[in-house]
Amino acid sequence: MTKLTSLLAAAALALPLFATQEAAAGIDACGDINVEANANCKVEVEGGCTAKCEPVNFTAACSAELTTQCQGECNATAEASCTGSCESDCSAQCEVDPPTFDCQGSCEATAESDCAANCSAGTDKEKNECKASCKASASATCEGKCDIDPNASADCSAKCKASCEGSCEVKANATCNISCTSEGYATCEANLQGGCEAECTQPEGALFCDGQYVDHNGNLEDCIAALNAYLNVKVDASASASCSGNSCEAEAEASASCAMQPGTTSGDTGLGLLALGAMGALVVGRRRRRRA
Repeated sequence: MTKLTSLLAAAALALPLFATQEAAAGIDACGDINVEANANCKVEVEGGCTAKCEPVNFTAACSAELTTQCQGECNATAEASCTGSCESDCSAQCEVDPPTFDCQGSCEATAESDCAANCSAGTDKEKNECKASCKASASATCEGKCDIDPNASADCSAKCKASCEGSCEVKANATCNISCTSEGYATCEANLQGGCEAECTQPEGALFCDGQYVDHNGNLEDCIAALNAYLNVKVDASASASCSGNSCEAEAEASASCAMQPGTTSGDTGLGLLALGAMGALVVGRRRRRRA
């Protein structure tokens, strides 16, 4: 079996992966970018990859980055009137079926809605940036607040207290956070554009989710592994090759499609990365042969 044939065989082993964990709103290894459960993610190589490296596609990555930077500046505490009212409403919902109540989900939904109420002014781009900042702030704040004792998982009082502290904290800091992040988008987008274009020239390519660039800080494999840990990831590869003697002409395209659904198992991670490694090697091989 030739080396090229072996690589193609490895790529062909990539099958749809299924799992059971809940998807994380913000993924650390992927720059804390927020992805929806039904998002589609692709590793783009060459072709139209560079064309996607434009400001409109950096909103999600910049909102995550800027929200982290602004946390030190926007640190108002939640108002007692907000948490009191929130906990009353929350308990009524939670007590219907305590085991199924999602602290972080409830916190994020309330926080994002309250914050986004401030995003009605400005251009469409400014409104989208504002809403993205609200989503990132809600995700980061609620994740920390809802990290409660698992033994209290069926305790509505504990879960609602945590959820409401998070959502009310986001509400208290909404104006500050929106103002702080809005000042940094232009610089962030300019920085990401250079990195995105550089990745498009590399064999590994650049990762996009629903068209939004994912800034993985040079750790594409770690980012994809993190996605595999939470999402249903399908990796596809197609290639054609013509070999004669010791030389080959090969064309390959690679993409990673993340139909975001709850979790995967650790074994799936290795399989997905194996396929990506095979595809990357195909592209490297093609480029080296063309230079020869």
